[in-house]
Amino acid sequence: MRLVAWNCNMALHRKLDALRALDPDVAVISECADPEQLQARGVDLDGVSGPVWIGTNRHKGLAVFGFNGYSVQPAEQIGWALRHVVPVHVSGPVDFNLLGVWALNISGGFSRKHQVGPLRRAISRYASFLTELPGIVAGDLNHNVIWDKPGWRNNHKGTVERLERLGLVSGYHVLSGEQQGLETEPTIYWRDRTRDGPTYHIDYVFLPDYWVPHIREFTIGGFDEWCGSGLSDHVPLVLDVDITDDRMSGPEGTTNAPPRHPERSAAESNGSNS
Repeated sequence: MRLVAWNCNMALHRKLDALRALDPDVAVISECADPEQLQARGVDLDGVSGPVWIGTNRHKGLAVFGFNGYSVQPAEQIGWALRHVVPVHVSGPVDFNLLGVWALNISGGFSRKHQVGPLRRAISRYASFLTELPGIVAGDLNHNVIWDKPGWRNNHKGTVERLERLGLVSGYHVLSGEQQGLETEPTIYWRDRTRDGPTYHIDYVFLPDYWVPHIREFTIGGFDEWCGSGLSDHVPLVLDVDITDDRMSGPEGTTNAPPRHPERSAAESNGSNS
């Protein structure tokens, strides 16, 4: 199963070929127009599940797409007040629950100092949702521990710790061995969109700790292809997980499904890159 998380920086209708080239099974796309706007701009959604979309600006919200036989459906009770955080049921060769995120931590009445942001509130609200099936939290969290301050309620460290208590770990950090805040690979080339300009690691995929042994590959897109080309100021995160193991649904669950992408290089199964 391949999951892609990418902030497309709007205008997905012009960038869909780049997304499709990644061959995702599930894609979490930040700053994405709503389905009607995409179709009005010529995007063919035939054969695509969803998207499940949330937002207050029809040109710039959060979308979750399903491809290759994976179906995405909104959870029964979406917290629409939790801006740009959407719970999605994913069904297919492996079933899981996904919390898609485009976290706007200092808008909508939230501040990092005095209040927890929408993601922290969502983690509390959807704790059972993230644990009743394998749970994934993915997207643009717009945060890093480098900005944490003593006493601030919305510190990123607190978010990471809350997710870890639910059994979810950051794919990048567990594979690279790097600590939060000491990431060597950025996910955003901010402001100047140049290789030597400001860069930060603010996009994440948190997955169940028992999935970690089954990760085939975890990659972060390169500057030239995604930012230097003008596609976005963010690069995508791509997670490949081997879904054939019977422990993928949890210690008591079973998932026995054939690989969805036999054409993908066998080299992917030889290790994980981060």
